Amino acid sequence: MYPEDLVMPMKHELTDKGFQDLTTPEEVDNAIKKQGTTLVMVNSVCGCAAGAARPGVIFSLTGDKKPDNLVTVFAGYDKEAVAEARKFMAPFPPSSPSVALFKDGELVHMLERHHIEGNPAGVIAANLQAAYDEYC
Repeated sequence: MYPEDLVMPMKHELTDKGFQDLTTPEEVDNAIKKQGTTLVMVNSVCGCAAGAARPGVIFSLTGDKKPDNLVTVFAGYDKEAVAEARKFMAPFPPSSPSVALFKDGELVHMLERHHIEGNPAGVIAANLQAAYDEYC
């Protein structure tokens, strides 16, 4: 488990932009099952989370269409919450960072780590905005 002083600034990058930080399985379950669209970011301490995933997710929210609900869980810190989120992301294997879009509780779009690694934030944002155009 990562130390709190390392994780909190990375959590705040998203919560300061309106994401709800989910720390329990119950919070995850309730958030994903909400009506409408819910974006779930599995946050992480890795470089691709810092360089592409978090900035890309934040930039993706500047368009006209965006998800109704924004939530995040932190891999290596909120273990039970992450495990619950990953149940909803099946059949995709565990991946962090990763970003999932749900509509009415159903997974409709998924970005795994291999989609994020090596791509700039703008590519991540464009991918997510295309999903928002289709589902939001």
